[in-house]
This record gives sequence, structure tokens and C-alpha cells, in this order.
Amino acid sequence: MMALIVATGCSSPGHRHDARAITEPTVVEAACGQCLLGKKGKGCDLAIRIDGQSYFVDGVNFDSLGDAHAKDGMCTVIRRAKVTGEIKNQRFAATSFVMLPAGQ
Repeated sequence: MMALIVATGCSSPGHRHDARAITEPTVVEAACGQCLLGKKGKGCDLAIRIDGQSYFVDGVNFDSLGDAHAKDGMCTVIRRAKVTGEIKNQRFAATSFVMLPAGQ
């Protein structure tokens, strides 16, 4: 499944304003930020982990990735995805987000 999205990061007080573009498709860990990647928030939201740091993802519909609480769902296991986008204000604005098959 591929989601091609154009999004912008959000700005919040106290967040770093450094931006880092990821222009080449890069394999990252992807999962529920609250359930599996140690992010604070309400409910369940998609996040990625790259270089040991986790970021919530903007521009990808979490529910489009399947049943989050299934045996292989985003709240149950950490998956891998190939992404491009920009890290800005401690969030990842996805321009592309492709889940890799389980086991890759």
C-alpha cells in the first residue's frame, strides 16, 4: 500500500525548529507512537523511529494501515516502512510512506 501525501509540520512552543529533509526513500521503523515508540499523546497515532528518535507522522491516515490492534497491527508490532519527507518541529511530514511486507 502506498500513500503519497504532501503535508507541512506544525509549530508548537518548546519544540526545536530544525528541519531535516529525507529526500531519498529511507527505511524506518513505524508503529503506534503511544503503544510502542514511547511517545506521549492521547489515543493511538502513527509514528516513525529514525536514528533512535521517534516522531509523530503527519500526512498518513493511521486507519488506512489496517486494524491497529490486530496480531500484526501498528499498536501490536513495530513494522518497517520506506519514507520520504521532512522532520520539522519534532514531527515527520510525509511526502511518501510505503509499508514494507512483514519480515522485511
